[in-house]
Amino acid sequence: MDIYKAVISPFLFTLVKTDPEWLHQQTLRSFIWLSRASYNPFARWLKYRLQQSICLYDTSLEQNLFGLKFLNPVGLAAGFDKDGVGASVWPSFGFGFAELGTVTYHAQPGNPPPRLFRLPLDKAALNRMGFNNSGAYAMATTLTSSNQEESRLIPIGINLGKSKITPLTVAAQDYLESFQLLKDLGDYFVVNVSSPNTPGLRSLQDAALLGHILDLLQTENGSQKPLFVKIAPDLEWDAIADIINLAQTYKLAGLIATNTTVSREGLKTQIIQETGKRPQEEAGGISGAPLCDRSTEVIRFIYRKTQGAIPIIGVGGIFTAEDAWEKITAGASLIQVYTGWIYEGPMMVRRILTGLLTKLEENGLTSISQAVGIVNS
Repeated sequence: MDIYKAVISPFLFTLVKTDPEWLHQQTLRSFIWLSRASYNPFARWLKYRLQQSICLYDTSLEQNLFGLKFLNPVGLAAGFDKDGVGASVWPSFGFGFAELGTVTYHAQPGNPPPRLFRLPLDKAALNRMGFNNSGAYAMATTLTSSNQEESRLIPIGINLGKSKITPLTVAAQDYLESFQLLKDLGDYFVVNVSSPNTPGLRSLQDAALLGHILDLLQTENGSQKPLFVKIAPDLEWDAIADIINLAQTYKLAGLIATNTTVSREGLKTQIIQETGKRPQEEAGGISGAPLCDRSTEVIRFIYRKTQGAIPIIGVGGIFTAEDAWEKITAGASLIQVYTGWIYEGPMMVRRILTGLLTKLEENGLTSISQAVGIVNS
């Protein structure tokens, strides 16, 4: 029996019109249950069947990057598992890595609902969640327990954000305090200064302010955990070039391109059903298909500017193997999905990996690493 066709696909179909945030919360509860598979025979069986249906292993998809081994280049982007409750179950969904968070030092409820909307005509989502999470201490407790229960199968990243109550003038200390709590529990870390949903946060992409944050973190980073910065797609090229210079100065592991966009250009959605307003009247960031081309442009710019010397994690509008291949050949060593995974369902990861294997064969390549940046070579 194909567990996806028999159970998961019909279940998702019945819920496509359910409030997206409620569905998100229920899904995470299910993943918490699955993550405790060792204590429940049925959960253990279901987890095994998921792996059989969804996962795909092939050595040509493996890479060793910044000291970590990735079984495949497709990861789960930050935003889905904000508190790390599903960290041990993500390998069962076929991901080569997963990024937890965004987590802030102080627990916070985020912005008032409604704050997450589907834009199906655009294959997109609009969110203004506002870094809702239980805080860095709670994540540390969860991950400590998870690490004790079973060995880690894929690299786990942790995305760090600024607490809303923390003034911008002391933002660097806020990031540092989260890092101090979590530095032994993540395989890599991401400085998120590009979400549009925390007031003033994007101003931290300024070279001087970001440099102060990176200086504090790298001083604390005695174990040399790989450190990334996640950038906005709406930056001008000069601003992106400044961040590239900082990445080189502070010896970052790489950059993540990109976060959600505040642009509403080209949207087909005229009215958001839940609010009766146009997308242009609603605050928040757009993810999904409308972001695809711009994020690829940013990836291409970073790769060319650095001559491929800085690893890039590409994210934004990936739904198909063609989308993934475009980002990889533009310069992304790894890619992340979120909105596409929500729309397409869990089998999307396997479809992308199968398609990437086909692309490698068509281009006479034997390893996914050989495809990175080939359109820029």
